[in-house]
Amino acid sequence: MAKTKTTFFCQNCGTQFAKWVGQCSACKEWNTVVEEVVQKAEKTVWKTHSEKLGKRPKPLRINEISTEREVRLDTFDLEFNRVLGGGLVPGSLVLLGGEPGVGKSTLLLQIALRLPYKTLYVSGEESQKQIKMRADRIHPNSETCLILTETKTQNIFQQIEATEPDIVVIDSIQTLHSDYIESAAGSISQIRECTAELIKFAKETNTPVILIGHITKDGSIAGPKILEHMVDTVLQFEGDRNYVYRILRALKNRFGSTAELGIYEMQGGGLRQVNNPSEILISKSDEGLSGTAVASTVEGMRPLMIEIQALVSTAVYGTPQRSTTGYNAKRLNMLLAVLEKRAGFKLGAKDVFLNITGGISVDDPAIDLAVIAAILSSNEDIPIEKGVCFAAEVGLAGEIRPVQRVDQRILEAEKLGFTTIYVSKNNKIGLKKTNIEVRLVARIEDVVRGLFG
Repeated sequence: MAKTKTTFFCQNCGTQFAKWVGQCSACKEWNTVVEEVVQKAEKTVWKTHSEKLGKRPKPLRINEISTEREVRLDTFDLEFNRVLGGGLVPGSLVLLGGEPGVGKSTLLLQIALRLPYKTLYVSGEESQKQIKMRADRIHPNSETCLILTETKTQNIFQQIEATEPDIVVIDSIQTLHSDYIESAAGSISQIRECTAELIKFAKETNTPVILIGHITKDGSIAGPKILEHMVDTVLQFEGDRNYVYRILRALKNRFGSTAELGIYEMQGGGLRQVNNPSEILISKSDEGLSGTAVASTVEGMRPLMIEIQALVSTAVYGTPQRSTTGYNAKRLNMLLAVLEKRAGFKLGAKDVFLNITGGISVDDPAIDLAVIAAILSSNEDIPIEKGVCFAAEVGLAGEIRPVQRVDQRILEAEKLGFTTIYVSKNNKIGLKKTNIEVRLVARIEDVVRGLFG
């Protein structure tokens, strides 16, 4: 047995120290440096057949490397495929993070149950009977999904060699531990070591591995930041517990875009894919209500129609309130300043509340014009005509600025039955024949005249 070595790691950022210190010099956090004992021993983790024969990989010219067999694996989940960029890449490592109870385990379990490939679902948090109870609710019959409850990586690799799965799911990386690290499961060194072993297995066997990761109270993935650097894809599964809708985003993707978005609806039988989210994000009320406007936004390659609600009222107290849900509060303050300075609306002494329905957050600047329309509609207490939507950015001079991919926004609005859409006159529109009226505007005053006369 080799001599053990004691090291000190910051549990917040993963910085290593030779001795204990009260404050981490890297992240400036106090009392986060913890002693961990690392055992110096010869590792006998996953080894491929070539390694067992004593062969070593050789460098190849880049034009000699064949990619013909690198076909993505279909997960049979359209939303999951869209966010990944078309499916799972063989040999890739995917990290899925999210709040407790948002549905991370449910999402990956239902994908594993529906896959036609042999899938090994490794759980360190639930027993086999508990997983079976959940599986009966989601997809009762599956001949290809194997359930293993284990936390030691050496035992997991033994079962992998015995079963030879096509896909491996780990729930979660914080529960795994390796015999070659003596610190507790979930510590900096354990997470780093277990992830390195899984990466070695994934790359050398061309088997995709999906990890579930816990998050901290500030929303970041728990453990060292190097964990996110080591994996190929980082997915964020988010949603408000008060709503049934869940959103899947890609924070990092080496094999696709990070702008894609997947939407699910939480039901008793699992997560249902929402293929047309525009219909669920727009209320079906027939009554004309003031303070409501519809914007055409784009998330990745998907156009969405979202409803924006605003409430403008006289401030009861001295300082007016500015409150937003799903929208940037600083951008709201900027738009209110533009309305007061450029358009002459006196909103400085009024409370303004803004809400994007459906519990989603939108950063697309193309919803600026819809936000202004909703605020003016509530301020004047005049409802916007049914069938009107907006897709334009508002500048500090009060001008209506063009947005990208306006043709897709117009087609999405037309598909959902809208009759009029306001866009910037500087947009280059390639559509020739449409059943929707496209109104080109240059300044806020043009929009006010078109909406309220």
